[in-house]
Amino acid sequence: MISAETRFPHRSRSQVPGDMSFGGRHPPLLPCLGLCCRRVAERLTAGGRDGPDGDMSTCTLLSGSHDTMTYCLNKKSPISHEESRLLQLLNKAFPCITRPIVLKWSITQALDVTEQLDAGVRYLDLRIAHMLEGSEKNLHFVHMVYTTALVEDTLTEISEWLERHPREVVILACRNFEGLTEDLHEYLVACIKNIFGDMLCPRGELPTLRQLWSRGQQVIVSYEDESSLGRHCELWPGIPYWWGNTVKTEALLRYLETMKSCGRPGGLFVAGTNLTENLQYVLAHPSESLEKMTLPNLPRLSAWVREQRPGPGSRCTNVIAGDFIGADSFVGDVIALNQKLLWC
Repeated sequence: MISAETRFPHRSRSQVPGDMSFGGRHPPLLPCLGLCCRRVAERLTAGGRDGPDGDMSTCTLLSGSHDTMTYCLNKKSPISHEESRLLQLLNKAFPCITRPIVLKWSITQALDVTEQLDAGVRYLDLRIAHMLEGSEKNLHFVHMVYTTALVEDTLTEISEWLERHPREVVILACRNFEGLTEDLHEYLVACIKNIFGDMLCPRGELPTLRQLWSRGQQVIVSYEDESSLGRHCELWPGIPYWWGNTVKTEALLRYLETMKSCGRPGGLFVAGTNLTENLQYVLAHPSESLEKMTLPNLPRLSAWVREQRPGPGSRCTNVIAGDFIGADSFVGDVIALNQKLLWC
């Protein structure tokens, strides 16, 4: 049996390259994308802001991608075993019809994970699964169907990007865990520790950006498995995700405004601007896809995004996640919201 330590030797901060150049197509974020965001960083890391009221949930607004890894689905990707029995039967009887339909409603992103990071995404939504047909230790991502990408390879890709951008911080939301046994959870956590090493921020009080920078920590891992949380201090509890579960843009925005009116959760939380299909909609629109449903609605969703505010207020937002990052101005709109902190 190959251990996580063998496949991914531990990385310490001393191994981070000294290159401080931006790399990629965009300068780094958090909040370093453009001069205005660097001014925010200077303000947020000033002496008087490095206290309980200056943590990442109140003094930074981050952009995120919903179902980050669905860009690597293809027609050969197996359908998840957790999908309905009816869908499983249809896939078995009519795979040439069923699988393409499922696929086009499963893909939520077009950019790969490095391109998303380059674009400014700092919250990654990672739905992890183990396929029954897969090898003992190979973990995949899942959204109705399994990805071709392996979890270990993707985490390594993220780690290498962070090494090239030592002032950047990302949040990895590990969830779903379809088919993972306790042994597989232990294997996954061992991979996370060995791949990211000293980059990991251990669980505790939510840090400020200045604290993370001073410690050389770049990764916060939220992990939605209670037993694993109890065994590993490197893992943070699951981050609440506001999911409207609707095909209608106005209904989604009403839901988000209702959630805001109920008051913000403690700590980090995500407002999801992703639309969600249902069976009735799919049957009524056989030629459409999630992308075709989403793209015409992005201007209205972006308008809502531009109205948001970062900060500690009860109606302020913290992380905003969406589908098809890069198709419009979503990431730039979220980043620009941090300028509002300078007006306080």
